[in-house]
Amino acid sequence: MAQLAGNGRDDAARDRVSAFVVALLGAESTGKTTLAAEIGAALAARGIRVEVVAEFLREFCDVHARTPRRDEQTGIAAAQTARIDAAAKRSEVVVADTTALMIAVYSDLVFADTGLYDDALAAQRRVDLTLVTALDLPWQADGLMRDGAHVREPVDAKLRAALARGAVASTTIAGAGPARVAAALAAIDAALAAR
Repeated sequence: MAQLAGNGRDDAARDRVSAFVVALLGAESTGKTTLAAEIGAALAARGIRVEVVAEFLREFCDVHARTPRRDEQTGIAAAQTARIDAAAKRSEVVVADTTALMIAVYSDLVFADTGLYDDALAAQRRVDLTLVTALDLPWQADGLMRDGAHVREPVDAKLRAALARGAVASTTIAGAGPARVAAALAAIDAALAAR
C-alpha cells in the first residue's frame, strides 16, 4: 500500500485530519452504504486500520421517525463532517458513507435552500478522494430515506454541478456487485499511489 502520510491537502487541512479520507456521494439507492461497508471490509482485510463513517441523516430519521425540517439541515451536515474529522484522527483510511455535500444538495432540492453549499464544499475539499456512485443500480424503497426514483437524476445533476463549482475532482463508480467494489478499490489504490 502507498504511504498514507503527506497527502496533497493544504497545511491547515493536514492539521485537522491525518487519515486518507474517501467520500462516497450519490443520489439515493445508488449503493453508497453497501459500497462503503464492502470497501471497509476489503481494506481491513489488507491490514489497514480503516473506519467506515455511517450516514448521520439515516440515524436522525430512525430516531425521530421523520425526515428533517429545513432548520435541522445545518446541524445534520455539521454532525456528518464532525464524524468524518473524528474518524480521521483514529484511522489510516476513512470511508465516509456521504458527506455534508449531500445534505446541501437535498436541502437545495427539497427546500430551495442553497445556504449549505459553501461550508459543505469547504469540507469536501478536505477529502482525499471523492467517489460518485452512478445511477446504474435499480431504485429500491427504504422507508424515510427514499424520495423516489424520479429524484435521482435531479440530485445527481445538482451534485455534479456543486462539485464543479467547488473545483472538487471526483471519480464515478459504476457496475454492480463485485465490479462496483473493484472499481472503487481501483480508484482508491490509484489515488494512494499518486500521493
